[in-house]
Amino acid sequence: MNEIILSHFQAQILLTAKHKGLERVQISLDLGISTITVQLTTHGVQLMPDQLFSWEGVKSIADSASSCFVIKNGVAQSIQFYSEDTQRLFSLYPTLGAPSMLVSGIPMHRIKDTDPQQDTLEKIRSIKPVVGQVLDTATGLGYTAIQAARLAEHVTTIELDPPVLQVCRLNPWSRELFDNPKITQLIGDSYDVVAGMDAGSFTRVIHDPPVISLAGELYSTDFYRELWRVMRNQARLFHYVGDPESKSGRIITSGVMRRLEQAGFRQINRAPRAFGVVAIK
Repeated sequence: MNEIILSHFQAQILLTAKHKGLERVQISLDLGISTITVQLTTHGVQLMPDQLFSWEGVKSIADSASSCFVIKNGVAQSIQFYSEDTQRLFSLYPTLGAPSMLVSGIPMHRIKDTDPQQDTLEKIRSIKPVVGQVLDTATGLGYTAIQAARLAEHVTTIELDPPVLQVCRLNPWSRELFDNPKITQLIGDSYDVVAGMDAGSFTRVIHDPPVISLAGELYSTDFYRELWRVMRNQARLFHYVGDPESKSGRIITSGVMRRLEQAGFRQINRAPRAFGVVAIK
């Protein structure tokens, strides 16, 4: 069976049920994808026939609003991994739906007035129809690759840090990243990986890099020229840039649009609903 994953949302449901004196309650063991009825006992929650989880453990998770936990042998372990290469900590951050990931404390997805799933769908919609061969330059939790693969012929996705994929393997919402044969995963720096790809390979590119302070080279004219090179004529690019209404967002967006034009892109327009820019080769 798949791992049992809980966050403070599920833990609070369990504590409320205990307070009401209930013997059973419906709960999700995979962060909201499905539900199951579990038994409440004096000593804890019978999550599975062989998994009794103590009330002390449930309380500990309920008090941890920024973490998701995998339950093994009745013990909760925070889902987080450290990269020696980039010296960044990656952890799974719970929401009411699909979780986000914190990169050294910074959320990878928009979570204010939206959720990671809707955030991903807005990016996909900005370059619809999503068809043919798709390049996803930053795997992250794999949501972009997963959604694109449901529409396109094939998706190639690149991840810099292997520890990110360790987080993905424990995230129930990332399962398709490993199960879908239409998705090819590559490990490496997108700056170098894209440079080694054949020209004219992709009909759609989704470029959702880390913030510019962490990956400035992925916002450079040189990298945009490589993206232009590997795209087919009439291919569409989505580039995430951040909140277009913030001061920094406006400055970054302006610079990105200027450099995309220098790299050869045309019909460069803001996509405010997706917090990004779209362009055509």
